[in-house]
Amino acid sequence: MFTGIIEELGTVESIERTDSSARLRLHSPHVLIGISLGDSIAVNGCCLTVTDVEGELWSADVISTTLAATSLGGLQVGDRLNLERCVRADGRLDGHIVQGHVDGVGEVVGRDQDGGTTLLRIALPGPGADEPRGLARYVVAKGSLAVDGISLTVAAIDGDEVTIGLIPETLERTTLGSKGVGDRVNLEVDVLAKYVEKLLGTPAVPTPATEAH
Repeated sequence: MFTGIIEELGTVESIERTDSSARLRLHSPHVLIGISLGDSIAVNGCCLTVTDVEGELWSADVISTTLAATSLGGLQVGDRLNLERCVRADGRLDGHIVQGHVDGVGEVVGRDQDGGTTLLRIALPGPGADEPRGLARYVVAKGSLAVDGISLTVAAIDGDEVTIGLIPETLERTTLGSKGVGDRVNLEVDVLAKYVEKLLGTPAVPTPATEAH
């Protein structure tokens, strides 16, 4: 479980690809503090398992389904990545509940300035095999959306397009500072919305009648 508050920008040191998977080797000294083999780190919003640690370098294996369903399949050596360790139970929940399970890949379709705020417009993925009705139904204005693992507030939504307001701090500490039109971003909607949809769409389980005494 994560919060969407990015701890460090890591760098891709190497990528070993096969027909069905890839091994990422990342440089990130800060997020390795307190990390052991088998622990989880969110990489651009994707929950990955630490399989090797050597100094300030660590590795993670990425299976073919994850490569196909996220932007990780397009990574290149030297790319910067948003990183977050799993949240401690006694820590602050500064962002929102993020699972590290990407729901779809969006595309940046606009980048504008409004005073000191950068407005990023992102096209949400429409209906597909995994989400027959698309992701827009889970997103509301002033609600939360994880973009490349970053907990952000939706400023506005228009059909299948959302607008996110980014302050200078976010631009400096995450990869969104360099995202431009045409770039792809991993999206995870608020899991609470999916639970509500499931509950409202499923008939309630009848309560057994109380036996009279």
